[in-house]
Amino acid sequence: MQQSNAYVITFSVILTIVLGLLLSGTAEVLKPIQKKAEALDTKKQILGAVISAEDIRKMKAEEIDAFYESRISSKVVNIEGEEVTEQDGVAVTAETVDVGRNYKKAPADRLYPVFIFHKEGNEEAVEAYILPVYGAGLWDSIWGYLALQTDLNTIEGVTFAHAGETPGLGARITAGEVQSRFEGKKIFDESGNLESVSMQKGEGKDYSGDPHKVDGLSGATITAVGVNKMLEAYLGHYKAYLDKKKSNKDVMAIN
Repeated sequence: MQQSNAYVITFSVILTIVLGLLLSGTAEVLKPIQKKAEALDTKKQILGAVISAEDIRKMKAEEIDAFYESRISSKVVNIEGEEVTEQDGVAVTAETVDVGRNYKKAPADRLYPVFIFHKEGNEEAVEAYILPVYGAGLWDSIWGYLALQTDLNTIEGVTFAHAGETPGLGARITAGEVQSRFEGKKIFDESGNLESVSMQKGEGKDYSGDPHKVDGLSGATITAVGVNKMLEAYLGHYKAYLDKKKSNKDVMAIN
């Protein structure tokens, strides 16, 4: 029997509402799971700047959480290098700062997380300082974490990630072979001026003798330039904090 137009319309509306409620409910149920997965991935990226990717792959999720809790402490600073504990009356922590969202603000208005890698059970025994960085690649956002040794100059390691770089080309910034090129490089020159580290155009050259240059990405010059701009900008944003840390260390050494 042919149904009336009113029946068909009513049935369609009810079905749409029911499906919408089901999808909305499912999204709410999955949201905590999704947030937990995102937090775990962030911890992997942070730790990846100071321990090998192979070691991270061997860990279960709960082991990564436990390792992170025992070896990472954190704080938030502003562009003046001053510690920030709240903003607009709301408490802030490094883990809750959305670096990508902050990137849309003027540098002076952003919050800058600092993750401190230390010996287990001893936050005073610092092994590295890990700084988030964020920028633009060829097609979309790129980001990462740069770890500095306790001299606040030598790069311990880096991890890079991207939202949409070209597979096999710009996407290679996530490869361990590419990221390892930054290890041991310096961000300040001999006079103490911020120099950063830059990927060069082309690939296949040896820059082992230059503390501020690394080999580039063949066929992905724009992505490499994006990495360079990202590092230069964010190391500049963290410079006041690094200078204060160095100054404090110098005072302690004199005393």
